Amino acid sequence: MLGDGTDAAFRLVLRARLRSAGVAAAGLALEPALGPTRPLPVVRQRARARGARSPHHRGQPVARPPRAARPPRARSSRRTEARPAPPDPVPLRRDQSHRGGTDHQRRRVPPYLAARQFATLQHLSSHRVGLNVVTDVKGSRHFGIPELAHDASYDRAEEWMQVVRQLWHSWADGAIVEDTESWRYADGSKLDAFQHRGEYFELDGPLNAPPFENGDDPVIVSPGGSGRGLAFAGHNSDVQLALAKLDVETVIAYRAKIHAAAQAEGRDPAAIKILFVLTPEIVASQDEVDRVVRASAHPTDADLHEVIERQSIVTETDLTGLDLDRPLDPAVFGQHVSKGSIGGLVGNADPQTPLRELFVAKYRKGRIADGTGFVGTVTQVADFIEKLGDEASNDGFIFNGDLHPATVHRLLDGLVPELKVRGILRSEFGGGGLRANLSDF
Repeated sequence: MLGDGTDAAFRLVLRARLRSAGVAAAGLALEPALGPTRPLPVVRQRARARGARSPHHRGQPVARPPRAARPPRARSSRRTEARPAPPDPVPLRRDQSHRGGTDHQRRRVPPYLAARQFATLQHLSSHRVGLNVVTDVKGSRHFGIPELAHDASYDRAEEWMQVVRQLWHSWADGAIVEDTESWRYADGSKLDAFQHRGEYFELDGPLNAPPFENGDDPVIVSPGGSGRGLAFAGHNSDVQLALAKLDVETVIAYRAKIHAAAQAEGRDPAAIKILFVLTPEIVASQDEVDRVVRASAHPTDADLHEVIERQSIVTETDLTGLDLDRPLDPAVFGQHVSKGSIGGLVGNADPQTPLRELFVAKYRKGRIADGTGFVGTVTQVADFIEKLGDEASNDGFIFNGDLHPATVHRLLDGLVPELKVRGILRSEFGGGGLRANLSDF
């Protein structure tokens, strides 16, 4: 079991990397959450045939309560989430294979507090912590903070990240003395008592937490798909979460944008691992694939209503009251909505396409084997993972879907052995923490 509360849903991220032959796990991220589906994830890819652990091999992951036990879902365009003030270090103590990660929205958590929290977790977890930096302009109003324009929110995020890193590195080499004879712990002359007076934040250093071994900061993750979001990733991120069409050409083009952003900042493009969102549906046979695809061809009104609610959550916009027989007006989306989320709904459809047709298209399923969708057998899904590694040099996937244990087992129980048989899923992590495991294969 991951975590203590059976009412909590934990997001699991098992990452691997595939090139020519395979997939190797780079880490697990845990995030306590309640409410509609949260990203369930999975593989980072690359060619070393070293294998990876399935999360449920250590115990069954905790997921959302069974459907019958859940309260009725309100018609809302916002996720409901339970987030502890400091990230919970408990899961990090359970198993050295767990890699912890949590979302932090920059203005909600002041830089000094965030730097101290994550420095503490990095030490407690033996360098197995990741920090997902999210820009959320709409959430500011709940904290009494003025809402910023999209680009200004990234300016603030850049300053936040700069100060957090400056705090993490405010202890110079040799600052810790640990002299038991003189009872002297640190050399104060080697602490950087800097004063930051920026556009969005004002604070003084140094951080009152010891430095990391070998300067090994927590891994920085970012999800932004806009031009500013990609630039932020190029400057700051170790992992970029990508929402895009999953074909060879699109994956290559997206990766090129991230690599160009990294090069513009003087960084090695290979230092950023890019994980694409994937929601596969694994079934037992080709006949079952065909049946599932056929059954989705003609959705009922109830089916469409579920799609509308789900898309309202994804786009953080209430779409339930829109006229389905009129085209979608892009103005309904606020500046806080990611371009990837909007593109996932609209796709390549004509701007005059009635909204009903967009939702019908989202409901319909296709075969992963022919590129029309993501329904397939274990073998077909494994082929798809391997193909994008071989032909697009893909760094990996983050599986998105329902975290009910039955769903997790249905997805991974067959896929993990198949990937191991192919020699593309490693069976253990290295000893260097999350950052090392991201680049260890």
